[in-house]
Amino acid sequence: MTEQNLSYRPVEVSPPGDTLAELIEERGIAQAELARRMGRPINAVNEMVLGTKEITEDTALELERVLGTPAHFWLARESRYREYMARLRDANRAESRLDWLNKFPIKQLQDAGHLPAGRLTESFKASLIEPALCFFGVASPEGWHGQYDRVQAAFRRANPAKQTDNAAITAWLRLGELQALKADIPAFSAEKLQASIADLRSLSTRPAAEIGAGLRARCAEAGVVLAFVPPFPRTHVSGVARWLGDRPLIQLSLLGKWNDVFWFSFFHEMAHILKHPKKAVFLDDASSGSAAESKEEKEADQFAADVLIPSADRKRLGQIELTVAGVHKFAKEVDIHPGIVTGCLQHMGLVAWASPMNQLKDRYQIAAK
Repeated sequence: MTEQNLSYRPVEVSPPGDTLAELIEERGIAQAELARRMGRPINAVNEMVLGTKEITEDTALELERVLGTPAHFWLARESRYREYMARLRDANRAESRLDWLNKFPIKQLQDAGHLPAGRLTESFKASLIEPALCFFGVASPEGWHGQYDRVQAAFRRANPAKQTDNAAITAWLRLGELQALKADIPAFSAEKLQASIADLRSLSTRPAAEIGAGLRARCAEAGVVLAFVPPFPRTHVSGVARWLGDRPLIQLSLLGKWNDVFWFSFFHEMAHILKHPKKAVFLDDASSGSAAESKEEKEADQFAADVLIPSADRKRLGQIELTVAGVHKFAKEVDIHPGIVTGCLQHMGLVAWASPMNQLKDRYQIAAK
């Protein structure tokens, strides 16, 4: 059976009783006679013809013996009809579910290919409810609340004032979940991840085109899924660290990142995986700067800072020549990209944010897959 067959949806399906009525009429058998031959009350046969009574496995066998029509024909016919009726009842609930659908960034999900394309009229939106439920892997809006209210309860927000659109955030998180479900990687090893830090850091000096694949591969070796997912409006989430069962996921947005911000965000999320509770979902926002107050966020910030430029080397930054040549020289000594050194100098207040030394930074555009 092909995928096309699996997705086929007939516009209308008649009850199997229609076929039964036609068949007994062709054979000149009245409903009363069919009832006698089957050993059933006539009202049971009448209800089958009207489609109000299901044809069960036992009834299908009886019809096979009386009429010669295979039992599997009646069961398949009944199954298609009952599925059609269930979908019809579900479609009738669409209007009441539009408020749920409208919470999400529908256009962005369409652009990403997760919802069918089309102009967002109210009638077309109604047709998006089922694919939206399938996208989230839930049976109904109630199922979405049952699953994602639990996820929201685990949120640890670095920027609580802005990270308030839970529907948009969970849609963005779902894209990372879907990548994690497809990942074929070994079990997580904290030791391997810790041991890979120097190797991961060294990628900062590589060409931007090599970084995404290199990071994914090295994270996968330690049993970590690394997902790059374009940002959604209203999420204010640049990165997240979370656990899906026993599988850790680091998810970073692809909002054209300067490389100093990108690397800080990456190692910040790694710190959450290595140091903090598995049940938490850490929502980080690079634009919040050092405003985060929680113990976990401060620890993650310190971890990232120490990985990129260790404390002893950072102390020397106040003594280097604050020129392009001076930054290049220091970066070469500590084996890090000069753009990261520039970012650190700016955070320390030694170089202005609008400094010409911004030319030392790279801007990454990493493919989502």
